[in-house]
Amino acid sequence: MKGTRITWLGHATVLVETAKGTNILIDPFIAQNPKYPKTFVLPAKIDYILLTHGHGDHIADTVDVAAGHGSTVVAIYELAAYVGGKGVANTIGMNLGGTVQLGEVAATMVEAKHSAAAQDDQGTHYVGVAAGFVLTIGDGPVLYHAGDTAVFSDMNLIRELYHPEVAMVPIGGHYTMGPREAALAVSYLKPEVVLPLHFGTFPPLKGTPQELIALLDSSVFVFQGNPGEAI
Repeated sequence: MKGTRITWLGHATVLVETAKGTNILIDPFIAQNPKYPKTFVLPAKIDYILLTHGHGDHIADTVDVAAGHGSTVVAIYELAAYVGGKGVANTIGMNLGGTVQLGEVAATMVEAKHSAAAQDDQGTHYVGVAAGFVLTIGDGPVLYHAGDTAVFSDMNLIRELYHPEVAMVPIGGHYTMGPREAALAVSYLKPEVVLPLHFGTFPPLKGTPQELIALLDSSVFVFQGNPGEAI
């Protein structure tokens, strides 16, 4: 990991802390997340918040975290504009295939297969499409957060272009791919480490890391820790 620390905070929420001190929070779902470790304290400074798509279980705490931790929010263009309208002071809008430099981290937005609208008291809003992120850390590992997605064969392109060493993939099923599909995704991506996401939070999300492990080659390390524990 070369000094990079990845802390799973339940559901799809992940904190990445680089060896050089850049802190990145992905998909902040905290206050209403039944799997969020309630004793966990976020770093005082979160440099960037990355949003994979507009569903509430991925963006619910974006405004509060950005305000309280001095964060810039990075998201697909329409979603960046949406959270800007909700009170986020600093945003970076981008799109699929693009890369932005976040300190020593090159963040590339890649495809995901999922719906993406945001909902609030004014109704349902178009906020772009679902995405994943590849984080290429200078003097560190390459990380891939798939967001919410089905398996798709162009994950082969993500491997070919970026060679992620750590893949964070949903396994719960129902709203995303389950263990069977995630195992195929891992075969496409060929990471060294897999961090399962988006399982066990709510009753329909039935997939488990153990089911995924049973379908993978033993050379792949699958993280089985509890929320709040780190790689």
